[in-house]
Amino acid sequence: MKLTLIGNGIMAQSLAKGLVKDHEVEIIGRDENKLKAIKKKIPEITFKTFDKQENIKDKNVIFCVKPYALETVSARLTGEANILLSILAGTTLDSLKRAIKSKYYVRTMPNIAASVQNSMTTVTGDDEAKNSALEICSSIGKTIWVDSEKQLDIATAIAGSGPAFLALIAEAITDGAVNAGLERNLSAKLVQGLFSGTASLLENSHPAIIKDSVMSPGGTTAAGYAKLEEYAVRNAMIKAIAAAYDKATELGKK
Repeated sequence: MKLTLIGNGIMAQSLAKGLVKDHEVEIIGRDENKLKAIKKKIPEITFKTFDKQENIKDKNVIFCVKPYALETVSARLTGEANILLSILAGTTLDSLKRAIKSKYYVRTMPNIAASVQNSMTTVTGDDEAKNSALEICSSIGKTIWVDSEKQLDIATAIAGSGPAFLALIAEAITDGAVNAGLERNLSAKLVQGLFSGTASLLENSHPAIIKDSVMSPGGTTAAGYAKLEEYAVRNAMIKAIAAAYDKATELGKK
């Protein structure tokens, strides 16, 4: 399938890296120098700079610009796309339908792990496009189809913003090991293995079961866990998800 990505930012590049394994990928962007740099990183893609009017007739479009740029970019698009997949946080299907002509509309929320075909992507939209959308998104990792835009906005806080939250935790654990006296390169490798191994465990076990299985009475895990609770790490994560969801709904109202 040929896919046209509109936008040349970090997420567009991450998607392109994953999608080229199974699809023909074209990127349309404003910055020719950036597009040439992307071409060097991903030789399989084709690219072009925006014309004053860009015809998207019958194309399968993945819309990858910032939410605030919807109106300015869509004003330059002509024709009716076959399917429009939007990765714009908080931007509703109704907003997309008012701005861009397409036979079918789908909202998706991938993350930067798309670049290594390991994104956790949430999808919703027109039922007629469900199979095509899931096929496209499954080429960059795992997919979940949800029944409402509210569910997708909540999922945005996890799948979209979550890598940044987990990266903060990974960095903090690494710094903690360095503070205790372990070399940084060893600390970083241990944390990488920790996240990879725990991800595998989470596929088959509830987080509470994993926690309980390594927390011996009066042991090292119990001591460390008590500190996490003392400093309200659990509550901070809950509030982080709530704040990201609130921002998504706020963007949708603009």
